[in-house]
Amino acid sequence: MQITTNPLPYESSLDDRSLSDIALLVIHCTELPDLAMAREYGEKVLYPSGTGNSGHYYIDRDGSIHCWVKREKIAHHVKGHNASSIGIELINLGRYPDWHHSQHQQPTEPYPDKQIDALIALIKHLHSHIPSLQHITGHEDIDQSTLPAANDPQQKVRRKTDPGPLFPWDFVMKNIQLINIGSHAKYYQ
Repeated sequence: MQITTNPLPYESSLDDRSLSDIALLVIHCTELPDLAMAREYGEKVLYPSGTGNSGHYYIDRDGSIHCWVKREKIAHHVKGHNASSIGIELINLGRYPDWHHSQHQQPTEPYPDKQIDALIALIKHLHSHIPSLQHITGHEDIDQSTLPAANDPQQKVRRKTDPGPLFPWDFVMKNIQLINIGSHAKYYQ
């Protein structure tokens, strides 16, 4: 498996951690059109520490895998779980560009087979190097916060809905079951 390493400019400013601290994989979708725009968003500095929001790994539609933050660093990808997790971002439109419009909450882009096959390979690779990895979940399952809809502040929409209803959880879990990672999403505590 080939992983292209291209660290974010602020990677060295992210906090360190031991691999044994990692117990969770969080699956995301970028909700952006392509890898280039995901990189642009990932490079934005949002915190006084000089860092921003990013996953560790990005998987493009063609199955190519990109590492932007090494596993030993704490990336900002999911509120409340960053220190113990690895974020894997799948390039996918999701709800783009109307993320918080109340009538645009259902994603329409399916995940290509090459992308899902690469995800499964990456999960197996990570588990072989991080034995403490025990859980896998979707971003939507651990960030259930809401906010006012962009088109109608009286309505509430989910802040995060990724990887969304088109993500093939059953297929992924069936194909990683041999590596002893626990059930996904709703079962993660």
